[in-house]
Amino acid sequence: MKAAVTGSSGFVGRHLVPYLRACGDDVVTIDHTGDPPVDVTDAAEIRAVLRAARPDAVYHLAALSHVGRSWDTRESVFRVNALGALNVLRAGTDAGAGRVLVAGSADVYGAVSEADLPLTEDAPIRPITPYGASKAAADVLALQAFLGDGLPTLRVRAFNHTGPGQSASMLVPGLAKRVAEAERSGGSKINVGNLDVVRDLSDVRDVVRAYRLLIEHGTPGEAYNVCSGRGASVREIAERLIAMSDSVLTLIVDSELLRTIDVPRLVGSPAKLIAATGWEPEIDLRTTMHDVLSEARMRPEAPLSS
Repeated sequence: MKAAVTGSSGFVGRHLVPYLRACGDDVVTIDHTGDPPVDVTDAAEIRAVLRAARPDAVYHLAALSHVGRSWDTRESVFRVNALGALNVLRAGTDAGAGRVLVAGSADVYGAVSEADLPLTEDAPIRPITPYGASKAAADVLALQAFLGDGLPTLRVRAFNHTGPGQSASMLVPGLAKRVAEAERSGGSKINVGNLDVVRDLSDVRDVVRAYRLLIEHGTPGEAYNVCSGRGASVREIAERLIAMSDSVLTLIVDSELLRTIDVPRLVGSPAKLIAATGWEPEIDLRTTMHDVLSEARMRPEAPLSS
């Protein structure tokens, strides 16, 4: 299979590209840091690259993905996440792409009640963050491309995922970095935000497997949650990381790390994904935490890439 991956140098892309190649796929990488650099907000650039590549599958990952920062960067977030998706979809249609997977986010569901959980793909789209709104726009654009242009699109609503190589600006590697720094400096306090927030957390290595399985077995035009189906609180995640340390560490709530608006609980159902592909998560949360903490200990100056 010939595959094109946008955002190939990002966190998920750095796991997806080698996985696809290990599966025997011929992969074309598309990224603003590539050679040549390709900006998904430039319609002509992305059209030329996909027309030349003629891929069987397109994995559209390129995005600005930090939810908290999206409040201060609304215009650029919408330009990259929504306009970028539009350009990739139009270019995919022009290139005759066999399938286009648009990597979206569970943030499109917004604030939900306990009674709504676990969320299925039938849950209403009600984003409360600028990031969520930009991903909701990309989701609808992918549906329109299927219904109006006949492009075989797959709409992914990925819940939180982490693993080696993720930016320390994100939850799990950020906590791991603070634990590693405390171990090196002899500190005893770990600053955290809202400890009660609950997220459905998967390992990125399981997520990229789900993406390829969806390209192979998913139904065009459909939306799929990619998630574990299990919720973990920030407190549980932080305590797991602390338990892996020989240092005596205490959690301290830092007001600077609290968000003005945050979704309290976000847990999804992977039933539709499993029914379509047979996918099951293979990497447990403890292994993921161990791998992220090990990396933080080895790379104190880890790059803040998304």
